[in-house]
Amino acid sequence: MESGNGSVDRWEDATTATGSGTGLDDWTEGSFDVGSSDVEILKRVWRNEKAAPDILPYEAHLIERVHEQILLMEDNTAEISKTVDDLMLSIYQMDISRTTFLLKAYLRTRLGKIEKFVMHIIRTPELWERLSEQEQGYAQRYVDALSKHMKNCVLDKLETAYCSMVKQAESSEGDDMILEPDLDTYVFCRSKGAVGSFQLDERGYESVDLMLDDLYILRYRPVQGLLAADRIELV
Repeated sequence: MESGNGSVDRWEDATTATGSGTGLDDWTEGSFDVGSSDVEILKRVWRNEKAAPDILPYEAHLIERVHEQILLMEDNTAEISKTVDDLMLSIYQMDISRTTFLLKAYLRTRLGKIEKFVMHIIRTPELWERLSEQEQGYAQRYVDALSKHMKNCVLDKLETAYCSMVKQAESSEGDDMILEPDLDTYVFCRSKGAVGSFQLDERGYESVDLMLDDLYILRYRPVQGLLAADRIELV
């Protein structure tokens, strides 16, 4: 059987590995920085996901670390309550709630995009690979349920020429009923470094000097590569 301090030891190992804490003693000294580096990263990832018109790659390693930290902190609540007063314990529990909220908000944002652009995502291999295994399963089940519902309630009652989920009619050119994200929408972004002169169009008529910590309003399409390379963040 695991000793009473086993969960505390695991918490110390996890926080030390992520550079976010040094152990239970820090809590008795009033340091509430558990997982702070990962939480700050999660904040930025969530903001990027909210502001980007398309779905971004799933941050698997980050989400796994944050989830493990939340579980460890929840396991240690009873142990910590023996060494700190009610106020400090309340702050500790608030930190758990804050991190849990960020994690759920990030996942909800992604699910919202999956539901909105599910047909486009499933038909685009690059976007499909950005989903986690669980998100891929959800997307497939969502499409199956949506297809069954539309067929039973609407499509079976229409003329054959209008019973497609992806085309308005057989005469339509292309799949004009599949919703796609608008990559030419404008986004607020902050440069994380001095990028210098950056070309915004293929003809070279538009360019901008991206300087450290400056804010810009730019079309998403030309800067999505900078976002993928972590050279800018969306706000």
